[in-house]
Parts: sequence; C-alpha cells; structure tokens
Amino acid sequence: MKRLWMVSSAVLAAGAVGAQEAVTGAGSTPAEIVFRVDNLWIMIAAMLVFMMNLGFATVESGLARAKNCTNILFKNLLVPCIGLLTYALCGFALMYPGEANWLLGRVIGFAGWGVSEPGTANLMLHNGAYTYWTDFLFQGMFAATAATIVSGAVAERVKLNSFLLFTCLYAAVVYPLIGSWGWGGGWLQQMGFHDLAGSAFVHTVGGAGALAGVLLLGPRIGKYDASGRPLAIPGHSMPLATIGVFLLWFGWFGFNGGSVFSADPRGVSYVLVTTSLGACTGTVCAMLMSQILLGKPDLSMTLNGCLVGLVAITAGADCVSIPAALAIGAIGGAMVVPAVMMFDRLGLDDPVGALSVHLCGGILGTLAVGIFSPDYAFTTQLLGIAVVFAAAFACALALFALLKVTLGIRVSEAEELRGLDLGEHNNEAYAGFQIFTNQ
Repeated sequence: MKRLWMVSSAVLAAGAVGAQEAVTGAGSTPAEIVFRVDNLWIMIAAMLVFMMNLGFATVESGLARAKNCTNILFKNLLVPCIGLLTYALCGFALMYPGEANWLLGRVIGFAGWGVSEPGTANLMLHNGAYTYWTDFLFQGMFAATAATIVSGAVAERVKLNSFLLFTCLYAAVVYPLIGSWGWGGGWLQQMGFHDLAGSAFVHTVGGAGALAGVLLLGPRIGKYDASGRPLAIPGHSMPLATIGVFLLWFGWFGFNGGSVFSADPRGVSYVLVTTSLGACTGTVCAMLMSQILLGKPDLSMTLNGCLVGLVAITAGADCVSIPAALAIGAIGGAMVVPAVMMFDRLGLDDPVGALSVHLCGGILGTLAVGIFSPDYAFTTQLLGIAVVFAAAFACALALFALLKVTLGIRVSEAEELRGLDLGEHNNEAYAGFQIFTNQ
C-alpha cells in the first residue's frame, strides 16, 4: 500500500510539473511563476468584486416593493457600466496620477485622459505582482461599487435619468479624487492613514453620497403618519435580499482578499479569516439587538448586521488581531439596529439601510484601525475619515442640488404611487402583478 501511494504521488507530481510547464512555459523562472500566480489571484478577485453588483441588485430589489423592482434592477445594471467607463475615461488617471502629476501638496493629480499601458519597464506594478490592466480592472470594480451604494438609499422615488447623471459625475470625479488621497500616493497616504479595501474610500464615500441624496429627496409617500411617526414599508422579497447578502459576503473575499495585492498565502488567508469573523459577529449581534429592541429577531436587520460587519472590518482586515476582528464586527452589528431606528426618527428615509451599513459602518471600520492596530494612529484615522466624509458629502450635496433645480430628482406623486417600474420603464418585474395590487 505504501509503495502504491508513492507511485501515485510520483505520477501526480509529474502531471503537475507538466501542467505548470504548459501554463507558464518551459524555463520560466520562480519570479515569473510567482508573478503569474499573483496576477491571476487579483484578476479572480476583480471578478468577485464584479459579482457584488448582483448582490447589491438582489438586496435592494428584495428590500423594496415589487412595483419598483425593475427600476432598481435597471439602475444596478447601469451603474457598474457607468463606473467602469468613467474610470477608463478619467477616473483611473485621477486616482493614480503618478509622482510627476501632483498639485497642491498631493491633493489633486491627473495623469491624462484614457487608459493606455505604459512602457514594458512599468508593466508589472506593486513590486512586480500584477499588470497595468489587472490593476485597472480591479480598481475599476471598486469605483462602480461606491456609486452603487447610493442607489439603494434613494430607491423608490428618484428620477432615473437624474440618478444616472449623478452616478456619472460621482464615479468619474468625486470617488477617484478622494480615493487618490489615500490609495494613489496623496496627502493622507503620506500621513500614514490606513484603509485596506475601502471602509473610508468606498463605503464612507458611497454612504455620504447616499446621505446627501436622502436629504434632498425627502421620504417616500406613506413612510410617516400624520404625527410624523415612521411606519414600516416592508420589502417584497426577503429571499432575494438574503441571496444578495450571501453574494455580497462571497464577493467580499475578493474585495478584501484582492486588496492584499498578491497571492501571499499568509496575507490573503488571514484577511479572509478576519473578514468572515467580522461578518459572523455582526450578524449574531444584530440578531440579538433586534430581539432586544424590537421584541423579535428581525431578518432584514440581521442581514444588515452581516453587511455592516463586513464594511467595518474592511479597513483593517490585514492589521488587526483575531479578537479585534470579532469585536469590530460585534460593535457594527450592535450598532446597526439603533442606527436604522435613529435615521427613521430623523426623517431620513433609507429603504435598504445603506446609511446605517455603509456610512456608519465605514466610519466605525476606519476608526477601528486606530483603536485596535498598534501600527496606526487614531488621530490620523480620525482626521482622514472626517475629511473623506466632509468632501464626499459636500460634493454629493452640490451635485444633487444642481440636478434638483435643473432636471429635478424626484418622480411625481402619481408615478411614485403607481410604481417606478411602469412610470420609468413601462415594464413590470412580475407581469400582471400591478393589475391586482399596488404593493
């Protein structure tokens, strides 16, 4: 038996060598093989981040009413396309301008319009770990994600064309400019600010945009009674919302794991573990908090607990301890239920809880790096998140205000009551459904 195992192992090893030579080419050096593995992992991570758009689409449509489902799916189809196209046009060059193109003390930089591969000497970036095109694809998926966050918060009453125009401007200029401060060599990076995968530069930027949109749009019809008390408007499909959360959690393995920017076994595996643990404690603590505050364990709150745990661990998944990862997720999960209730009481109608998950979770995760990691200063993290939020919110508020006084940003009352599926698209998610019900 032992001899048979040895022979089998030899055959498998020979096959592996042959497969390696077929993929890498005979005579490839160890450095070239490592480069190809690193590059492949980051491309796979980009695909996982892309799949998160499906997660957002199903979460948002599930937590909204059936009469607006097509509209939400339509927006979530267009947003990644707009995000990637604008990133190719100017976003990538704004976010990663290169050393020679900075102005105003590394506040603004621009490397030029479009994307084009540099000379072969610069083909392999980040210590030779991946190509220019892999870098563009991975970072472009993040640009699309930041804009998608706004979609859910303004759902069920925003004008489609106005939202798409906002997305173009926000993804093309605001997100990459702010992101360049920490990821492109800008002034926050020079100060030692740390955000592994986007608690600040993706989720807080997206959450700030969502807050601006919610403020200027106002609440949905029927969200508040005559005395101003918030009323529940249930989503039409909790199965869709649950599927979406699992898709987002799965995509987060690429979101955080790809941000290691190599296939380093220890680095990637550690990030995937802290990411999952943050999600788990976020889920459990949101379930417990909903039981305490609402009297019953609420599924939508628990789903948002999972997401806020993921958002909060995103900044420090590579630099906090395992107990800290558990604590960060737990704090996020415990926070999300009262946060949803607080925004409701303030008159900020957010159908999917994007403000509680992405804005509050993003701020928490960024500050948690300075609290739980000995390598980064809390004051630097606090300054960074304050500036990121203020800049993103101011820009989003200005964009939405400009659209409000020109094109308008809210559909008519009649269209809102009828549903945006018919009003904006003359199409239903569920054929014939609205003949019998207005839900």
